[in-house]
Amino acid sequence: MDNIYLLMIIALAVLAIADLVVGVSNDAVNFLNSAIGSKAISFRTIMIVASVGIAFGAIFSSGMMEVARKGIFNPGEFMFSEIMFIFMAVMITDILLLDFFNTLGMPTSTTVSIVFELLGAAVAMSIIKIWGAGGDFTDVVNYINTSKALQIIMGILLSVVFAFSIGAIVQWVSRLLLSYNFERKAKWVGALFGGVALSAITYFILMKGIKGTAYASQSFKLIDGMTIKDFLEGNVLSIVVINFLLWSFLSFVLTTFSKVNVYKLIIGVGTFALALAFAGNDLVNFIGVPIAAYQSYEAWSVSGIAATEFSMDILAAKVPTPTLLLFISGMIMVATLWLSKKARYVADTEINLAREGEAKEKFQPNVLSRGIVRMSVVLSRASTLLPKSIANKIDAQFNRPIIALSKEKTYELPAFDMVRAAVNLMVAGILISIATSYKLPLSTTYVTFMVAMGTSLADRAWGAESAVYRVAGVLNVVGGWFGTAIIAFIVSGAILTIISFGKGAAMAVLLFVAILLLARNYISYNKKSKEIKAEDSLRKAESSSVQGVIEESANNISSVIKRTNKIYTKTINSLARRDLDQLKKSKKQVSKLTGEIDELRDNLFYFIKNLDETSVGASDFYINILGYLTDIAQSLDYITRISHKHVNNNHKKLKYNQIKELKQLDLELEELFNKTKNAFDRRSFEEIGVVLTNKHILFNMVSDKIRKQVTRTRTEESSPKNTTLYFSILLETKDLMKGTINLLELYYHEHDSNIKPARLREQSFREPKKKPILDR
Repeated sequence: MDNIYLLMIIALAVLAIADLVVGVSNDAVNFLNSAIGSKAISFRTIMIVASVGIAFGAIFSSGMMEVARKGIFNPGEFMFSEIMFIFMAVMITDILLLDFFNTLGMPTSTTVSIVFELLGAAVAMSIIKIWGAGGDFTDVVNYINTSKALQIIMGILLSVVFAFSIGAIVQWVSRLLLSYNFERKAKWVGALFGGVALSAITYFILMKGIKGTAYASQSFKLIDGMTIKDFLEGNVLSIVVINFLLWSFLSFVLTTFSKVNVYKLIIGVGTFALALAFAGNDLVNFIGVPIAAYQSYEAWSVSGIAATEFSMDILAAKVPTPTLLLFISGMIMVATLWLSKKARYVADTEINLAREGEAKEKFQPNVLSRGIVRMSVVLSRASTLLPKSIANKIDAQFNRPIIALSKEKTYELPAFDMVRAAVNLMVAGILISIATSYKLPLSTTYVTFMVAMGTSLADRAWGAESAVYRVAGVLNVVGGWFGTAIIAFIVSGAILTIISFGKGAAMAVLLFVAILLLARNYISYNKKSKEIKAEDSLRKAESSSVQGVIEESANNISSVIKRTNKIYTKTINSLARRDLDQLKKSKKQVSKLTGEIDELRDNLFYFIKNLDETSVGASDFYINILGYLTDIAQSLDYITRISHKHVNNNHKKLKYNQIKELKQLDLELEELFNKTKNAFDRRSFEEIGVVLTNKHILFNMVSDKIRKQVTRTRTEESSPKNTTLYFSILLETKDLMKGTINLLELYYHEHDSNIKPARLREQSFREPKKKPILDR
């Protein structure tokens, strides 16, 4: 039986490594986003600075794992065997939960997750002990540190509100003073800003990065036996003032004589500071539980007492973690930072929510986000407190400069400028430092995210075109934070219960399931990433002439035709086999295609703005292309939806003759689509003429199928649902063909001006077509 605890220690060590990997992937957003989003320094430099910060933070980490030892529960109330079960349940839950959020690309708090996992497992074990002893369930409070749990919950609420509000205020004041032309301001202005920001960040390094370490209280004795920790706490004002003067002078010298950009310096130092604090203090979230388990095992193994009788009072004492383990943990964190793709995926979520202007919106609006935006608009209109002259001067400070870019090259502009990046790092550092000095529980993830959102709002990055999406994104992320606490508590408690009753067999099964889920998420994420890369995604037109649009749009049309062919064939085959999963996938693929076409339509404003005076005709051509592509997507969407609905409702299967006729039609369409795709791939637009000469064959075939079904309906058909489905597919297939043929005629007309298209669309942006009466 004793061997099971040794195996548990080995399993916990492996889980600790996995937890480091998934934890860094999630928490990397805390210290990378400001530097990456502003593009102030190269990505390689950002990674090097962050890596150095993580390495130093890990090596000088406190190792005082109070949260895992006694912060949430009273260890003296539990026996060794019970503590090991709690730790195993916590680690399994933590890895699965963090990996789940990473896969979604949602930042969450590793601190909150570990706290509520410990709380959930400890509560479950307490209830099991009380139930076994026949006690009163109100005795749970004797096992749990209830005040700590309440502090964490209040910390979540306060960090969300205060970080957002203070970030918004500081950014508004900074922009008012510096404007967007901050680099043209007098040298002393930048030096003053540098002094404030760098002194705040330095204080943050001292308070959060060094004060919490073991070295601050055990080594480097100062004057009169005072430790570094006591010195920092007792001389706050002096430290801040000296830092401000020193950094202001240094910033002025660097900007005046060395031409160093002080804003880049702030971003570099700030990134290092947050990385240092992350590794130095959040390391407990990843290895605190396994370390506590290992030290518990060491104490029990030499005691000679049975595991079920050995009290865990030892966890109440402070035991430093070996430096070697901290060093190894730091190296794993650095390697993960460089290699993890999920870390960049999570970072993209926050950067896009904070981005100035238009971006590909990840979150869809909801009732709450729309209500908040409407209320904000009403309040802004009602605000007439400032005189108009003052309001105009304030607005002038927030006017963004127009950046003239060469049309010959493609640029990816920064998500925000260096002032906002510096404010993000400065405010986050100050808030975390204050919370640390007052011993308030605070999540670095919550603070850095909400500061970034507050500065975005104050900087007017959320305009009328994007506000509803950005607010929805913030609500989703914040909701996910509270979901983290609830899920962590419930799942950890459930796993503890299973382990408590199932013992070794239950642990083996749970570990196997955890490995399977992690492997599944990894494979699924890689597969999704490869599909995104391999998929023929649609590209926005950038040319300013008809010939250029013809060339650029050819790739988009080829992609749409290829994907349409694949989806249509899969839908017909799945309908024949009644394969609900494949029909659902077809619906998702059509939805993605429709979304990409909508993005092209949304970009039409910028396309027309980019046109030369002599190339206005290109806009007509491009508008018509988008209109026909929309027709194709709408028809395809309708076909997949009604097919999925029919099978999902368990209606009768289509008859053999109906399926046979649909396959005949599918084969003819496949030939049309293949010829069309080849013509656009090779830019052999004269081949389109050959395709168009046979268009009547396709339309006649559909008409013939309709007549046959009419006859069957009158004589042998017994299912109204089948008749509705079959007619709807035929009629919508006809519309699909019309959209394709119209597109071909448009291109053929531009290729050969002697041939006119059958019709040109008069209105491209219209409401979706009315569907057949049969579907109403």
